[in-house]
Amino acid sequence: MVVPAVAQEPAQDETVDVKEIIFGHLKDSYHWHIITIGEKEISLHLPVMLYSKVSGWHFFMSDKLEGTDGYDGFRIAADGAYAGKLVEIQPDGTELKPLDLSLTKVALGVIINSLLLCVIVMCTARWYRRHKATDPAPGGFVGLMEYVVAMIVDDVVKPSVGKDYKRYAPLLLTIFFFILLSNIMGLIPIFPAGANVTGNIAITLTLALVTFFTVNVFGNREYWKEILWPDVPVFLKAPVPLLPFIEIVGIFTKPFALTVRLFANITAGHAIILSLTCVIFITAKMGPVIGAPMTVLSVFFMIFMNFLELLVAYIQAYVFTMLSAVFIGLAHPEEHHASEKEPTANSQQPTADHNVVIKENTLTT
Repeated sequence: MVVPAVAQEPAQDETVDVKEIIFGHLKDSYHWHIITIGEKEISLHLPVMLYSKVSGWHFFMSDKLEGTDGYDGFRIAADGAYAGKLVEIQPDGTELKPLDLSLTKVALGVIINSLLLCVIVMCTARWYRRHKATDPAPGGFVGLMEYVVAMIVDDVVKPSVGKDYKRYAPLLLTIFFFILLSNIMGLIPIFPAGANVTGNIAITLTLALVTFFTVNVFGNREYWKEILWPDVPVFLKAPVPLLPFIEIVGIFTKPFALTVRLFANITAGHAIILSLTCVIFITAKMGPVIGAPMTVLSVFFMIFMNFLELLVAYIQAYVFTMLSAVFIGLAHPEEHHASEKEPTANSQQPTADHNVVIKENTLTT
């Protein structure tokens, strides 16, 4: 009776929980798993900062939350509306959501990526401070940065925003490089990379809100006129403001589209790569006849998907920046009245020679 039990126990331990592996990487957490050596898990435990209306402020490290009992009346909810979040257990057993200001994995990833971006920009600017404009063009990484900056400004920002493009170029370049760097860092599985920053909808929503406020706060008078009182037949805007209502809804659908597009593409790419990784361990238990070819096939597709995700990382940063630039440009339309006063090419304007001919004919008569 003991032998079958021993034989079944490894089989249970070897079960691959694909759902937990995928969602464990995609979702946020209060610790950063680095590596597992044997049965020992090496993780970076992050500080937890909570404010409860019942018990006040609480500060402790996330390693104290290990186990089902939690710590100091708090635990991570396993299911329900607060799944994966810290909740406070009340005396009657109910869960109360505190104000959570903890430094999570995604938040730390944002800080690391931001600091790395600052270092890259400062190192690039350092080369230009030490050289004159007449010196030869830089090579290497500085030359690559100059090429990318020039391409984004000349091909995206300038034609999309218009004549006032220099005002918004720093913002759009920052958005582009932050998204690109975060996408690439998310594909590297080694700490301090590996955080799913742009695959977190809170981060993509924040980036979209930056564009949203830039568009609507700095939009000119003509932009708001086209929204609230567009140049269409009156029955489309009064007494029922049908078209203005549609335009106002469009103001909020633009940041929503930016949020979902970036979040969905990055999340889908990570999920596919992790699924292909899990195929290796699932098919390994089916024997060498099935496991060996499936392992080779999975590794091939993993390499292919990683190269594809590098392309997606650039494309998503480019598309987000381009759409943001287009939305900013649409918020600065030219005044229609100024264009109406300009003479057209086909209009008959009296010229000096024409006036001379008229005077000569008048004298002759």
